[in-house]
Amino acid sequence: MIRVYGLKEKLHPIRAKLSNVMNQCMIDALSFPEGKRVHAFFPLDAENFFYPEGRSENYTVIEITIMEGREVSARKALVNLLFSKIEAEIGIKPNDIEISIAQSPAHDWGFRGMTGDKALL
Repeated sequence: MIRVYGLKEKLHPIRAKLSNVMNQCMIDALSFPEGKRVHAFFPLDAENFFYPEGRSENYTVIEITIMEGREVSARKALVNLLFSKIEAEIGIKPNDIEISIAQSPAHDWGFRGMTGDKALL
């Protein structure tokens, strides 16, 4: 599950392409199935989005929530892939991207009518 925050004027035009880039990074770094995409975009008005000094209007926050169990190396590979692919394919510099990955136990997830620890993934 990925949530993306940014200025409305900047985020709206790139959201489909950004979704594709993030999805491919999840596939490449974490071996996610192609159809596993769950991305929510939160375009914000300037008066509702305060970001750090030294960043541009392209500043984008990407929050990723996954089931726990992924190796540190896989999560780091995902972060690095996101930085490089977003810059190469969308033009947002790494300085304007902030990424966080949160993990939660499988039993705290619910989908397809069951808890995540019951699913065969």
